[in-house]
Amino acid sequence: METLTAFIVTAMAAMFVENAIFARALGTSVAFYASRKVGNMIGLGLGILYVTVVSSFITYWIDSALGDEVWYHIVMPLIYMGIISVVYTGSLLLIWRFMPKLFKNIRKYVHLSVFNAAVLGALFLNEVYHGSLIEYIGFSVGISAGFMIAVFFLHIANDRLNSPLVPAAFRGMPIMLVFVGILSLAFYALTGYNTSA
Repeated sequence: METLTAFIVTAMAAMFVENAIFARALGTSVAFYASRKVGNMIGLGLGILYVTVVSSFITYWIDSALGDEVWYHIVMPLIYMGIISVVYTGSLLLIWRFMPKLFKNIRKYVHLSVFNAAVLGALFLNEVYHGSLIEYIGFSVGISAGFMIAVFFLHIANDRLNSPLVPAAFRGMPIMLVFVGILSLAFYALTGYNTSA
């Protein structure tokens, strides 16, 4: 029961308190792309979920073994990018070999979900919080779910924010950044922070 509780608490914290888009601004450009179509939103979200969970499982063991070394934090970004690259290449080769129809469907945007700041940020945040294996995986699931929630909010707002009622100079990226900023403030308020010292 403690394992399930740790998983859920970590996932919920990652989803709302450490939201990739609204709290950390990780993967914002990919989120804008994914918010255009529901298919993109689901595909990219599942891709981020898969890569973060598999990579977190691997990085947990590496962080546990090398985390106390002085030099580890210097080479950690290279190690994490290497792990993400191996997961990406290995998964694509397996899908290409055994599921060619799926490969044709995902090849156009799979790199967006893998080489994304949200994936790398999830691995870095896992290392910062030094949790157990279950917490590493729960954090990865929460980051992915938080990314999908943020993209869903952007998808809902996309048509309204790009309407003719919005001045032409603000349509597109500027109004989406303003919208993300407002939602970021709302998420920040939900976490219970206050301005008093």
